[in-house]
Amino acid sequence: MSEHMHDHNCENGCDCGHDHGEEMTVTLTLDDGSELECAVLSIFPVGDNQYIALVPIEEMENEEGEGEVYLYRFIEHENNELELLNIEDDNEYEKVADAFDELLDDEEFEEMLEDEE
Repeated sequence: MSEHMHDHNCENGCDCGHDHGEEMTVTLTLDDGSELECAVLSIFPVGDNQYIALVPIEEMENEEGEGEVYLYRFIEHENNELELLNIEDDNEYEKVADAFDELLDDEEFEEMLEDEE
């Protein structure tokens, strides 16, 4: 798998902590050679590592709002080159998935508070 990141115009608002006019995306090259463009949902720490949550752009456009989320360990090198590493340890994956779920719960709670105002 390989990847590269770039920006594109944000259609649904940006939730990744960057300028709300643009959304970070990652293009994954899958094992079969096909490419999958994904939006960055979040970059978040768990322990000493950084992780990234991605969702395919085509699934974001899905009306139901339900889609597959890809979680990777994330490393940014000094030259701004990005490296995504598969999470192969089940325990590590569980911790990362739990942290991501907690992030989503916190965001939903904040949205509910904003709606009440």
